Amino acid sequence: MSNTFGTALRVTTCGESHGPGIGAVIDGCPPGLKLAESDIQAQLDRRRPGQSALTTSREEADRVVIQSGVLDGVTLGTPLSLFIASGDARPGDYAKLERIPRPSHADYAYRAKYGIQARSGGGRASARETAARVAAGAVAEKLLRESYGVRIVAWVSAVGEIDGAELDFARVNDWTREQVDSSPVRCPDPAASAAMVAAIGQAKQDQDSLGGVVSCACSGVPAGWGEPVFDKLEARLGQAMLSIPAAKGVEIGSGFAGARRRGSEHNDLFVGKGGQLGTVTNNSGGTLGGISSGEPVLFRVAFKPPSTIGKKQQTADYDGKPVTLQAGGRHDPCVVPRAVPIVEAMAALVLADLALRQRMVR
Repeated sequence: MSNTFGTALRVTTCGESHGPGIGAVIDGCPPGLKLAESDIQAQLDRRRPGQSALTTSREEADRVVIQSGVLDGVTLGTPLSLFIASGDARPGDYAKLERIPRPSHADYAYRAKYGIQARSGGGRASARETAARVAAGAVAEKLLRESYGVRIVAWVSAVGEIDGAELDFARVNDWTREQVDSSPVRCPDPAASAAMVAAIGQAKQDQDSLGGVVSCACSGVPAGWGEPVFDKLEARLGQAMLSIPAAKGVEIGSGFAGARRRGSEHNDLFVGKGGQLGTVTNNSGGTLGGISSGEPVLFRVAFKPPSTIGKKQQTADYDGKPVTLQAGGRHDPCVVPRAVPIVEAMAALVLADLALRQRMVR
């Protein structure tokens, strides 16, 4: 079940980096949802490789095909099957790596677990697998938007040591996807965006890589979503985000900064808002006791620098013999610009699953 995510809305993905294609099966999508391939394609276009000089040069159209579960543009309630064919796979780029595990990559760990691993592109550990998540997430997001009015927007808030200083969670309704996408690094702070572009360009020139942070705001989430104890909203978000390749940390609301405050500074005081109860601040990130509070759900995801770089590295082969590795292939010098729609997709899958579970409670 390690390739399946969700309970009421279950998504199973399949496919390897340089295989024939990537697929997803969605089970539990309610009937009657208007759905076309164009609803899914918009998010895939934001994730696909080859978007700019700041990303991998691999060219993939990532055209999605709905193979089942829809009739006359409306979901049937039966499993949705989505398929994305690969058109620019080059497994030959990885031939010399068959005997050398790439530093900080998953090659060695996959071989230790299964006794075999995909020879090219990282197989299931590759970010290529996330195309299926984005496709499934687009379906979940349309369900959330049309049934509940939920709005999900993510953006790049840091690259390396450069912070988008003006991008704070007090302004979650300031940013639209159009504004985010107006920047080549998906940071709607113009000054920070320019600095990030320069830093990524320099890392690419140096045959090196950079990490970064993606922030996400989910507005319109009603109070009451999330399951007590082990399936808390923030627990499910943490699992979802840490399942994304290269993700190394998640903060909910004030996150680690909140640990440095006093309770009198950190508590979110209640106030009436339009006939409903709300809070003055949102340090809790839209969750109380693991259940949504009605305030925007806010979180950040930290991504490490891509492991595959062009610089020569002194490492060892599978026999433990010292070797000099200079990796080939086509890789992102920084993953965070393309991670934005992936974070949005996983947030949508979590929220849609919890929304459908909440239907069962009442």
